[in-house]
Amino acid sequence: MCGFVGYVGTQSGARSALDVVLTGLAGLERRCGERPGCDAAGVAVLADGGLATAATPGRLPELRALIDRRPLPFGGIAIGHLRRAAGAPATGEDAQPQLDNAGRVAVVQDGEISNTAELRTELVERGHELVSDTGAEVVAHLLAEAFSSCWGLDEAMRQACRSLRGTFALLAVHADQPDTLVAARRGLPLAVALGAGEAFAGPDAEAFDGLAAREVLAFGAGEPEHVALLRREYDEVRCEVTDADGAVVLG
Repeated sequence: MCGFVGYVGTQSGARSALDVVLTGLAGLERRCGERPGCDAAGVAVLADGGLATAATPGRLPELRALIDRRPLPFGGIAIGHLRRAAGAPATGEDAQPQLDNAGRVAVVQDGEISNTAELRTELVERGHELVSDTGAEVVAHLLAEAFSSCWGLDEAMRQACRSLRGTFALLAVHADQPDTLVAARRGLPLAVALGAGEAFAGPDAEAFDGLAAREVLAFGAGEPEHVALLRREYDEVRCEVTDADGAVVLG
């Protein structure tokens, strides 16, 4: 994978979350290089009580062209993803973010979830309809299930991660918790950062170049599993990091 970028800004902030994420993705694409390059790109924006998405089996310029044709609404929270070309060319179904059936949860994934096929079968047996073979779509459906009973996206992420095998990093948003972005990692690096009334998430500190990020907190590949909650409250954005069991590591 090329990587991902997430952004949370205060409701009174002037920055477009979409613009911030696209800027971050442009930096990640430059780091990918031409070989193997990136062959799918997408974004999701929390706005107007729902999720607005755009994704394409192509590089970032193709995503920008798609958004120019079909503009997304202004919002203060967004996630974005670039897929690195590997094996078969990407299709529209491969592009992330991936959604649950209700279109309320959006997820991007880096790394590999090794039991995706097994979990996909279980979800289909429980009545879910999945359209891709991606781990991100599986996680979106697992989060939707867990959120319906715990009503906290961070706890839903912890519950979902207990079903996953592999090494991965995830970003997720839920339209029913519109002030929140959640990140999770197991075996892969993850960085979160705070700015003036905003917060960022990405694979490492370099993902925030040019985004006015400060107070970067980075977790290395060898560290234990973490879940980070980025939540806007009034005119500030707060960050809380927990371990896999919910014990607060930073907050």
